[in-house]
Amino acid sequence: MTLPRPAWRVARPAATARMPAAGWRVAWPAALALGVLSALGFDPVGLPFAMVLAVAGLILVARSLATARKRTVAVAGLLYGVGFMGPLIWWMNAVSHGAYVGLALAEALFFIPIMLALRAVTRLRLWPLWGAAVWVLGEWARGRFPFTGFPWGRLAHTSIDTPFASYARLVAMPATSAILFVVAALLVIVATGHGARARGAALAGILALAGLGAALPTGIAGAEGTRQVALVQGDVPGVFLTWPIGEIFKLHAAETDRLASRVETGKVPKPDMVLWPENATDTDPSYDLAVRRRIEALSARLDAPILVGGIFDGPTTETALNAGVVWTAAGPGERYIKLKPVPFGEYVPFRKEAGAIVDRLARDIPRDMLPGDEPGAMRIGNTMIGDTICYDIAYDGVTRRAVDGGAQMIVVQTSNAAFTGTAQPEQQWDISRLRAIETGRWVVVPSTNGITGVVDPDGSVVDRAPMHQPATISAEVTLAGGRTPALVVGAPLEWALVILGLGGWWLGTRRRETGNA
Repeated sequence: MTLPRPAWRVARPAATARMPAAGWRVAWPAALALGVLSALGFDPVGLPFAMVLAVAGLILVARSLATARKRTVAVAGLLYGVGFMGPLIWWMNAVSHGAYVGLALAEALFFIPIMLALRAVTRLRLWPLWGAAVWVLGEWARGRFPFTGFPWGRLAHTSIDTPFASYARLVAMPATSAILFVVAALLVIVATGHGARARGAALAGILALAGLGAALPTGIAGAEGTRQVALVQGDVPGVFLTWPIGEIFKLHAAETDRLASRVETGKVPKPDMVLWPENATDTDPSYDLAVRRRIEALSARLDAPILVGGIFDGPTTETALNAGVVWTAAGPGERYIKLKPVPFGEYVPFRKEAGAIVDRLARDIPRDMLPGDEPGAMRIGNTMIGDTICYDIAYDGVTRRAVDGGAQMIVVQTSNAAFTGTAQPEQQWDISRLRAIETGRWVVVPSTNGITGVVDPDGSVVDRAPMHQPATISAEVTLAGGRTPALVVGAPLEWALVILGLGGWWLGTRRRETGNA
């Protein structure tokens, strides 16, 4: 007896009896609404599984447009992207309205080819798997182009605080996005599959993936002792870009003085290291002797090295470095230069042409910050840390390279002062929590005015300072010496999915052109 194949294995036209063809009057508003639903999966709303449901809806839209013209499908993708990116990165308005509109539109454009590819792969057998590869392909492209890319709003990011978060430790973030896409695709089969058997199998698949995620282990990747860490949050002196030069340094030095007093009176343990945030000093201590002496005196008083985040002079007067430098009473030591500076935030591509359009660029960004070329693995005292600076934490390769270099814990030096009162700090915080799970390492985040906090390798928040005021966190963290499966297989898996996504797109397009759908 021959059993019928499950619906997800059968190649059939995307517009089945259960999926009538939809015109643009239905597809376009639906795509826009689904984009907004995707954004609700992130802070400030943080609705669990909202993006998974939205992606399931987007698959239905793609299938319903099986016979539509490419321009109709393209507009649907664009509208989804606008609906998604518009609310997701509303916080970019804190930089400027032009920056917000430009970034949101640039990111929305990526969903045109994503939508075309999704429409193509739904014609193939095993289309949920081909579709998952296409989605990872789209996230891969968004995270690399243009300039250094913008790996924000990934499907994997919505897994935090769900049973699917543990997949990050097993297969890394790209493949976690793929797994969540498969869940979305199985939801489509549950809703539209042919027969109870197909629907039941799809539902069983969803439950199995969720159950496996709940059972997968998380935690430290090979414990190697503990360290006492102090995170200093000095706060900022007023509204962003109105600070007098040197004032933010004074705040962080003053809070570190208070830490030293508490250590001397026995109220908090003596730290093995003190971590300052990004931009804790806006003058280069290598040349500002008063700042240098103050840092060295603080290090001597605490008998501990200080990781100083600051803006350091570049090789020319028109350049600068956003860096973290290990500083002791004897002076500066190892340093990490931010690998992924933000275009139009920390440097200006096509400065002459861009300045002619937006004249404030020259005033707000007078020097271009140069990217580093070395990973953030560096020694502070007797510990190897993996330093990252702000947006660095969103890039898979930055943390992977740091761990490959021997990092036993991850540090995220950040300054979110420009985004005070927006959802950006919380969105970045969730990415940091997922990194802790992925790397099997403690992640500590010193910030200028929030969010300063400590995350364990399970992704749990161990401590978090109050925002927008001076504060210090003292925490004991466990060092890691091993590698999670994600750190071993994550990059090859991503490349395999990218190649499969391209191949699926081509095969789906060819199937349509040859009339074999």
